[in-house]
Amino acid sequence: MADKSKKLGVFSLTALVITSSIGAGIFNISGDLASGAAAGPAIIAWIIVGFGILMLSLSFNNLLLKKPELNGIFSYAEDGFGKFGGFISGWGYWLSAWLGNVAFATMLMSTLSYFFPVFGNGQNVASIIGASIIMWVLTYIVNRGVEEAALINTVVTIFKLIPIFLFIVIGIVAFKVDLFTNHFWGNISTNFKLSDIFSQVKSCMMVMMWVFVGIEGASMLSSRANKKSEAGRATILGLIGLLTIYILASMIPYGVMSKDQLAKLATPSMAYILKDIVGPWGAAFINVGLIISISGAWLSWTMLPSETTLLMARSKLLPKVFGKVNKAGAPTFSLIITAVLTQLFIFTFLFTDKAYQFAYSLCTAAILVCYLFVGLYQFKISYLNRHEKGQIKQIIVGLITVIFETWAIVVSGLNYTLLCLIAYIPGIVFFAMARKENGEKNWLTKRQAILTALIVIGAIYIISQLATRKVAI
Repeated sequence: MADKSKKLGVFSLTALVITSSIGAGIFNISGDLASGAAAGPAIIAWIIVGFGILMLSLSFNNLLLKKPELNGIFSYAEDGFGKFGGFISGWGYWLSAWLGNVAFATMLMSTLSYFFPVFGNGQNVASIIGASIIMWVLTYIVNRGVEEAALINTVVTIFKLIPIFLFIVIGIVAFKVDLFTNHFWGNISTNFKLSDIFSQVKSCMMVMMWVFVGIEGASMLSSRANKKSEAGRATILGLIGLLTIYILASMIPYGVMSKDQLAKLATPSMAYILKDIVGPWGAAFINVGLIISISGAWLSWTMLPSETTLLMARSKLLPKVFGKVNKAGAPTFSLIITAVLTQLFIFTFLFTDKAYQFAYSLCTAAILVCYLFVGLYQFKISYLNRHEKGQIKQIIVGLITVIFETWAIVVSGLNYTLLCLIAYIPGIVFFAMARKENGEKNWLTKRQAILTALIVIGAIYIISQLATRKVAI
């Protein structure tokens, strides 16, 4: 296995940022974007999101250099805003991790249906059974103490990138400029309204933020740079490369098929676009690559939520039981709790028309709160050290990150954030148990009480909206 302490140059680090960040979301991004936006508004959305994510990554990069002793994304919130802030961020990160697995589940079953029609649209009874078996097998494997191997990473990366690059190259050859420019701003001809453009840009936000979930991992790679000065450069170059791939993969299809055709494609849309261009082998090629890619990613993301709760327990943000490990060093209790909740959400396949979109929207909404805390912490420590050289720049980076993440939470779909609040209620109970375990009788300060009350009110509100069917899942 490669030495993880080996330092990397700008080129190698840039390549690593790109390959480690591309997830399964790119394989369906064309259909997801086309369902709500034409090419023009989608390009505007990419510019906004790209800039916002760059600021977030620069925040991560700076915090890693300034606070290398902090462990885990929630530790920034804890260090800057106390134990309760750390809990809010950590619990959100945990939610995001296993909700991402639900999205993986429905996409995997939908992809398998190309070869095995019994799985239908990826959210029927057969899909629920198949996804459940895979999820519990992966949980068992991780509970046995199996760690992610470098070989698995390499195989997953190859099978992930080759289909994407093939799709882009063939898509460029088949690209029709007149089709791309037709209805470039949507079905807006005579009565042009800026609000129509904004509504389309707004519809892109959740889709685009979903493909950047996990970007913090790429930002953390800056610790492997030869020089500190090269870390920031590699982050910027890596994000530019990543954005280029995402933009090409999502915008080229607008010049291959019409917006309406793209919006109606099954999951994963990339496979069916390539099938339209080159025939059945194109879809098969994309689907095989995606199946292998998701399988590897799902294994990693099975470890991630349990690792998060383990670290939170060690930081005394959750009861000690979350931090207990078995003989193999795996946190069994955390794994089982996470698996049970994932199983419950897999059952929602039967109750929503778009299970994949519902799962990744919740996943993204949960992690946006964590990213907001990162921006707030970046702003706070930079402001406290504002008299030092270069801190004005870091203050601006933090401020833009806070504004962007707040805006993303609001426009991406506030209802998804409110739905996540329901899961925070039992989490707060666990937090209270953890504080009492550590001898704190009055664990709830005035500020924490106000925030807890707001969380409960938000949860009650969204439950009432669900009960009256004013909000559908």
